[in-house]
Amino acid sequence: MTGEAAFIAALRELTSHPAARGLADDCAVLDIGGETLVLTHDMMVEGVHWLRGQDPADIAWKLVAVNLSDLAAKGAEPIGVLLGYSLGADDLRFLDGLRDALEAFAVPLLGGDTVGGGAVQVHGLTALGRATCLPVPSRAGARAGDRVWLTGAVGAAMLGFDAVRRGVDDPANRQAFCRPVPLLAEGRALAPLVSAMMDVSDGLLLDASRLATASGVTLTLERGAIPLAQGVEQAGRADEALRWGDDYQLLFTLPPGTQPPVPAREIGEILGPGTAPLLLDCAPPDTAQSLGYLHRSSP
Repeated sequence: MTGEAAFIAALRELTSHPAARGLADDCAVLDIGGETLVLTHDMMVEGVHWLRGQDPADIAWKLVAVNLSDLAAKGAEPIGVLLGYSLGADDLRFLDGLRDALEAFAVPLLGGDTVGGGAVQVHGLTALGRATCLPVPSRAGARAGDRVWLTGAVGAAMLGFDAVRRGVDDPANRQAFCRPVPLLAEGRALAPLVSAMMDVSDGLLLDASRLATASGVTLTLERGAIPLAQGVEQAGRADEALRWGDDYQLLFTLPPGTQPPVPAREIGEILGPGTAPLLLDCAPPDTAQSLGYLHRSSP
C-alpha cells in the first residue's frame, strides 16, 4: 500500500458509523441529543505544508483556518477547536498567531495535547461545529443539470508560496498562502440551497473530481470560466493553478436557475454518469500530471 488514496480506501473498511459518511466527505456529521455536530481534523507537517523558517504565527493561523474551511463547506457554525502541538524553537510566536486566529474567527480553544522531541514539527487541529441547516451539505448530491459554481479565484496561494520561498514582496498573494480566510458566512448562506459543496484545498481539478465521484456523476468545467488570481496568467501558470490547491474557495452545485446568495462564478455543469468523473473543456484532463495534491508514503 502506498499513498494517501490507498490508505483512505483501506480505512473505509473500519468506518461503519454513518457519521463518518464513508470517509468520502470533508467532515463527520454526528447527531447527538437533538443537535447535529460537524467535526473535522487536519494536520500540517513542516516542509510539506509550510516552509522551514516560516513565521510560526502564520503556521498557527493557517492550521485554524484550514480546519474551519471544512466547517464552512458544511455551513456549520464553529463551536471550538482542540490543538495537537509539536513543540519547537519559537512556541511563543506560534501562540501569537493562534491567538490572532481564534479572535478573528470567534472560536474558543477547548484543549488538546503537546508533544516534543521530533526532528520535524507536526501539528494537528480538530474543529467542532454545529449544523445550521439540515440536511448538512456533502460532496454527494449533485445531479445532472445542476450548475457548478466557485466562490473566487484560484492560484493566489501558489504565487504566495513562491513569494515566501523566494523572499519576494507580494503582500496579497503571501497573505493567501500564509493566512487564508475560511468562508464561514458564505458557507452558511449557501448550505440551504446547494445540492453538493466542498472546499478547494487540494486543487480545483482534484476536488471537482472528488465531488463528481461522491455524487456518481460527471462534472464538466469550462476552463475560460474559472477565475484566476491576478498574475497567474501573466506567469504562464494557469493550468498549474487548477491543480496546485490551498485556495480554500467553496466549490458547489446548484439546481439550474438558482442564483447563489454570495459572490460566485458559474464554471461548469453536472452531466449524467459517464466514462470519466471530470471533463475540462469537454475532454478528460491530461493524466500525465496529477489533478492535485496527494500525500505519499514516506520511504
